[in-house]
Amino acid sequence: MKVLVLNTGSSSAKYRLFDMRGDLTLARGAVERIGESESRLVHQARGGDSVVRAVAAPDHRAALAKIVDVLGETGALRNPDELHAVGHRVVHGGERFCAPVLITRSVLEGIEALQPLAPLHNPANCAGIEVALELAPQVPQVAVFDTAFHRTLPRHAYLYALPYRLYEDLGVRRYGFHGTSHAYVAGEAARLLGRELDQVNLITLHLGNGASATAVRAGRSVDTSMGLTPLEGLVMGTRCGDIDPAVAFYLARSGEMEYWDVERTLLVESGLKGICGANDVREIQRRAENGQDRAALALDMACYRIKKYIGAYTAVLGRVDAVVFTGGVGENSAAVRAGSCAGLEGLGISLDPEQNAAHSTRARDVAAAGAAVRLFVIPTDEEKEIAHQTMACVAAADRDSSSPHSLDI
Repeated sequence: MKVLVLNTGSSSAKYRLFDMRGDLTLARGAVERIGESESRLVHQARGGDSVVRAVAAPDHRAALAKIVDVLGETGALRNPDELHAVGHRVVHGGERFCAPVLITRSVLEGIEALQPLAPLHNPANCAGIEVALELAPQVPQVAVFDTAFHRTLPRHAYLYALPYRLYEDLGVRRYGFHGTSHAYVAGEAARLLGRELDQVNLITLHLGNGASATAVRAGRSVDTSMGLTPLEGLVMGTRCGDIDPAVAFYLARSGEMEYWDVERTLLVESGLKGICGANDVREIQRRAENGQDRAALALDMACYRIKKYIGAYTAVLGRVDAVVFTGGVGENSAAVRAGSCAGLEGLGISLDPEQNAAHSTRARDVAAAGAAVRLFVIPTDEEKEIAHQTMACVAAADRDSSSPHSLDI
């Protein structure tokens, strides 16, 4: 029972093929630099060597065709019709899409209508869906939304203190992102605690080049740091996170920047990069260890912002069973974990320095013995979460014979 998970970006198409009978990864990879003069395919088959080759991928259609070709060449997928389903990562589901959904023409049009809310992501997601439907028209295809896990936010958490008509007319509200990652690690944290998900309160921290925090009460998201877009919240690789909104007005009025320059500055020239000139935390840590003051400052700022959110979400939840670190930085940077937890002993949060410093690729607890709050480091697996949600959606559709399995065009 094979499920293909696709994550299409503006210049890349990542994929992972699962055999759901054993929860096994059969193959994974990506086509990179789509639309450039020379694209690159990176493919890793289960138990095999990596394949890296130059390919011609002028558009997403060509890129997905190359993916189907390499899956066939390596024996992982002889024909697309072998697939039980295809699961597509879609960044923004707005208010309409609150759960994974079987893709129909109406669904695709709905995703396209949300492009103003995610102009960098939803158009590429739609392109991947269109091409996958052409390549495998008889295979059920499911959209899994980054925003869906946060559908349980209460109104007082998702509304902004703006004129209410802006919410009614334009959908201006907090949506939240990284939902599949937060959902996956929340489930894993409950397992480590030996409890059902609806019995635990968690603060989950997805820390990568993009970063977000989520308060999880009884397994449900009740607050999250990203907002209408992924710009709000924590200090990120190139995004500023929380700032006074008037900064944007000031920059525009200063005469130094046009509107689009302000937007670009906040999105791709700020965050860690804006402070010290680099957005890779490994490089920033190296610079800080070599005495570069602004590299150390950038890390301090990022950890301070995380710490503020831990404190705020502790207040929101009342009781916290565990704080979860995940994402490339959360899983691998002992320094960021230590900086984010320093001084929080009064909240029951205390790291064990040796456990925190020990490198491991397995889920683990790095809290000090006797600490009231567990501190988990859990490798995220968004693709596996998408695969499982895709299977559940198709199973639900199979129980409803009126649900179509392919795009109605």
